[in-house]
Amino acid sequence: MFLQKLDHIGIAVKSIEGCLDFYSGVLGLEVETLFSVTEQGIKACMLKIGNTKIELLESTTEGSPIAKYIEKRGEGIHHICFEVEDIETSLHTLERKGITLIDKTPRMGAEGKKIAFLHPKNTHGVLIELTSVF
Repeated sequence: MFLQKLDHIGIAVKSIEGCLDFYSGVLGLEVETLFSVTEQGIKACMLKIGNTKIELLESTTEGSPIAKYIEKRGEGIHHICFEVEDIETSLHTLERKGITLIDKTPRMGAEGKKIAFLHPKNTHGVLIELTSVF
């Protein structure tokens, strides 16, 4: 199996600040990082929980994927992310198995990691992100 661990769960939110009272204040999750990904039109907050994280995703532009997601489905779980040892090999393996890739080659994502998304039509409606440390 090429999956190493569950890296994070991405949650689309209208306002990170508005959610921190709950996730940090009520649940006691530690804010690890706050950052923006300008190319994707998002602001994000990583909250640490054990060996994984919760990623709060807020749109910074009207047409961003997160803005479109919230407009269509409302706030909620956007994706799950698995860490893989070798993202390029993992993508080739999945494509050979008939999985539709949103990203055929990895791109730079949050925290300087390579990322790629699998299309939800082949994953039973779940948007899956793969990430690799290197």
